[in-house]
Amino acid sequence: MHIWVDADACPRIIKDILFRAVERVGIGMTLVANQPMSVPPSRLIRAIQVSAGFDVADNEIVRRLEADDLVITADIPLAAEVIAKGGHALNPRGQIYTKENIRERLNMRDFMETLRSTGVDTGGPGSLGPRDKQAFANALDAFLAKQGAH
Repeated sequence: MHIWVDADACPRIIKDILFRAVERVGIGMTLVANQPMSVPPSRLIRAIQVSAGFDVADNEIVRRLEADDLVITADIPLAAEVIAKGGHALNPRGQIYTKENIRERLNMRDFMETLRSTGVDTGGPGSLGPRDKQAFANALDAFLAKQGAH
């Protein structure tokens, strides 16, 4: 198992949780972004910088992903591709995307996008708070335990 991070939009606090978790359980992790990233020195943590462009980082993650890998992303279309390829997806708020819930989330995303395109201000997700951080840490720990990584 490997952890992939859609790093361009991933909050720093979530990356910090991930850095500690991969060191604790000994799982490799790769951050993928279209901008330079700093990662702590570790034999387990890598960063890949891809060229700028729409979905370039997402496509790189999907290309390299193997079944049972975990992807950290808030990007619902990317999560859908990950699930279709046999991977797992977790968003920075601690919500696991599954075969059972991804279609509903895609439909809601598309609906909100349609509203925005007609000029409706739908707002966006609120800022990441302490409860979100804790929910992410708990979901990550539960996932890793289920995979036998602890």
